Amino acid sequence: MDRRRADRLVIAVFLTTLVVPLAASVAGIGTATTTAESAIAGDRPRSLFAWFDYFGDHFGLRQQLIDAHARVAWRVLHVVPSPTVIKGRDGWLFYADDSALEDYESATPLDEGDLAAWRDTLVGIRDSLRARGVAYVFVLAPDKHVLYPEYMPAAIHRLHGEHRMDQLLEYLRAHSDLAVVDLRAPLGAQKSRERIFHLTDTHWNDRGAFVGYTQILRAAGQQIPGVAPLSREAFDAVAHRRPGMDLAEMLSLQNVFTETSLDLVPRQPRRARLLEPPDLREGYEVARVVTEVSDASLPRLVMFRDSFGTALIPFLSEHFSRAVYLWQNNIDDEVIDREKPSLVIQEIVGRRLQTLGASGVE
Repeated sequence: MDRRRADRLVIAVFLTTLVVPLAASVAGIGTATTTAESAIAGDRPRSLFAWFDYFGDHFGLRQQLIDAHARVAWRVLHVVPSPTVIKGRDGWLFYADDSALEDYESATPLDEGDLAAWRDTLVGIRDSLRARGVAYVFVLAPDKHVLYPEYMPAAIHRLHGEHRMDQLLEYLRAHSDLAVVDLRAPLGAQKSRERIFHLTDTHWNDRGAFVGYTQILRAAGQQIPGVAPLSREAFDAVAHRRPGMDLAEMLSLQNVFTETSLDLVPRQPRRARLLEPPDLREGYEVARVVTEVSDASLPRLVMFRDSFGTALIPFLSEHFSRAVYLWQNNIDDEVIDREKPSLVIQEIVGRRLQTLGASGVE
């Protein structure tokens, strides 16, 4: 091929990469947005510069191009196409964002001042609730990298022996009488029997969440008579293949990865009915979830939680006449005064201890 023909080919390819997405946009082909983008899709741009940003998020074949780039990066170049995900061993994926990688490396442990501030904050919350006759349970959910460090890449080294949650749990045990749920040992014991986290998701599966639910209700039962978890025999252990989950989605490889989801299905119909959101298809990945059981003798619950609380909701809801789950870290006194719960649960994943700081949960 002579130089002139080569130049024409390069120009043709360049123009095609410009024209095809534009034509697809005009035709409405491949302009679907992600779930997060769809939520704001109704807000049309109001300025010329805003239109450029809008087109960047909605141009034709956008998702197809992103998916193609991700597949080439993963399968051909053998690189991870997103800095938020760590490629682990044997098909395991790990979360790298939101201080997760720093927490695994233990690069910046909590100091004495941090630990004392956390203790003072949590004791203050407990005492404030106790004065209103409300029980309080604090839960630290272990990250995936805490339970499965053996699947982390060998190239990532830990600088200290303890995670931040290890430090705080040991400090609270030594310097307070808080009702703190320590899930490390129970989850470690269950891990020896079955997989308790998803391979392609940040979070625990039903099997892991059941351990968390059991320990939480046992701690609550020490303050509220009659509160006790169901036994594992109340559920059937089932497994099914499914597409890749949140970490695979971050890589735009959810259709490349698959995994076996290890679930627990109740043998008896659930008593709790979902009030908010009104459509169960929205799931529990929302800011506010409300459930009710038609039994006024049961206690009431308010839970402040993060994404690790999602899998706990179906288990916990069976034990409370009304349960309100709020996706936030800080305690909301107005909600507590309005709902008048018997119990407040505050759940935080371990990696967030550093980024939140004690002031973030007051």
